[in-house]
Amino acid sequence: MALPFDPTCDLCEAARLSEWHHEDDVCWVADCEVCGVPMVVWKHHGPTPPDGDVDHMMTELTRVADARFGAGGWSIDRVMRQIPDHFHAHGRDPNWWSRRFR
Repeated sequence: MALPFDPTCDLCEAARLSEWHHEDDVCWVADCEVCGVPMVVWKHHGPTPPDGDVDHMMTELTRVADARFGAGGWSIDRVMRQIPDHFHAHGRDPNWWSRRFR
């Protein structure tokens, strides 16, 4: 079940600590503070958005990641490692891991 907001969740807080690329009623896309790649975040707190919301979020992430890395120059990573209870996905290019340590 999705909650509209969890005051203890960093993704619900949606602090603008990095560059933001998109925001609408369903999601926002910004550069991930940890790895620096585009990340889409569902605006409801929960791990399983409806399929229509997922499709919309993947479209927005694709638009931003294509602009950054070029079509085909990245892949979607939907593994929610650090915040498993709030849906988000990253658009990762092949060099994202090495850039983390620069």
